[in-house]
Amino acid sequence: MIRVPAEAEKNTKNVMVSRGPFEVPGFLAASAQSGMRYSGRPDLALISCQNPEGCSAAGVFTRNRFCAAPVELCRERLRGGKAKAILVNAGIANACTGEEGKIRAAKMAALAASALGCPADSVLVSSTGVIGQQLDVGPVARSIPGLVGSLRPNGWWDAARAIMTTDTVEKMASVPIELEPGVKVMVGGIAKGSGMIAPDMATLLVFVCTDAAVSPEVLRHWTRVGADGSFNCITVDGDTSTNDSLLVLAGGAAGNKRIADIQSPESLAFGLALEEVLRDLAIQIVMDAEGATKLIEIEVSGAADRESARQIAFAIANSPLVKTAFFGGDANWGRIVAAAGRAGVPLVSERVSLFFSELCVFQNGVPVAGEAVEQEASRIFGQKEIRLRLDLGAGSGSFTAWTCDLSFDYIKINASYRS
Repeated sequence: MIRVPAEAEKNTKNVMVSRGPFEVPGFLAASAQSGMRYSGRPDLALISCQNPEGCSAAGVFTRNRFCAAPVELCRERLRGGKAKAILVNAGIANACTGEEGKIRAAKMAALAASALGCPADSVLVSSTGVIGQQLDVGPVARSIPGLVGSLRPNGWWDAARAIMTTDTVEKMASVPIELEPGVKVMVGGIAKGSGMIAPDMATLLVFVCTDAAVSPEVLRHWTRVGADGSFNCITVDGDTSTNDSLLVLAGGAAGNKRIADIQSPESLAFGLALEEVLRDLAIQIVMDAEGATKLIEIEVSGAADRESARQIAFAIANSPLVKTAFFGGDANWGRIVAAAGRAGVPLVSERVSLFFSELCVFQNGVPVAGEAVEQEASRIFGQKEIRLRLDLGAGSGSFTAWTCDLSFDYIKINASYRS
């Protein structure tokens, strides 16, 4: 990670992420009901840059080898670092659909491009929903005119609602920041994700826009860095989707001097603001995980390096035994220590300590005895948000992961997802 200079820290030290309504100058958003799979709810979203020339664009995508047709389309079109719009559908993932799926993804983009009056290859496409079913382009074609006609600056909540599948709430986050004296910019985004969440990338769909003027190279850099510090730090169930997509567009309506130097104070300030938005959206996804009742922050410190800490953090976060203990409010530190011990990372048990919030329950390889400790640990596990820290006592490496508990409802939701 590039060190943040004093100038960037000054610009971002008072950054506050809002989850309320927002607008990004130079961008419009809207939603529509196509009826492709759902009835009585929006399932199509469109985000469009008002600049006729389009804008800088970057993306990070799933590493699942069975990546969806829209992911392949976006990867190809983002090579040039520019885009005009993003069209999203919910309900049908257009994944594992072969050559026909690619044709239909391109057709979706072409329909939106025709209505917007822009080149077909400047429209990006994302899909989410059931894997293996062909996407019906007919409902999309019928909905496009109304969708384009309803584009407006304050359409972000509608778009966030339209991209949901098993989500229970829409997810939005925004940060205003002063990049230059007298030049304020907005970074705002929406996300969907509730299950099938694991790193590489660890979400389903995320769309972020900013009115800052940023070169494609700088935008690509901070999009990768931001994803690594947010969506690659969360897990719900250890499953990586076929459709995971993070798309970031920079329109330039703010009028700032175009950011082209990655190490400039303006670049670093922008990167920090983007990461704040991405991290907040990632945490919202974990909070709304399928059947989740608790948000858990797992910090592993004192590791030999960051990768060792990351391995242990996810071994704990993905353990069904640990996650069910969180759900039941059982402060079973033994499950946590056992998960850390099987992570494949060398450690000296006599140096390891475990804390629930500020309460030490396991110190230098042995439990901290006492009824008072047990009672306080149980109280902490009864909370909606739980923080635990595992100190390995072996170095300066650290990593923080966010996860949730595993409830009865997660089983119910995923046992009948297609019905």
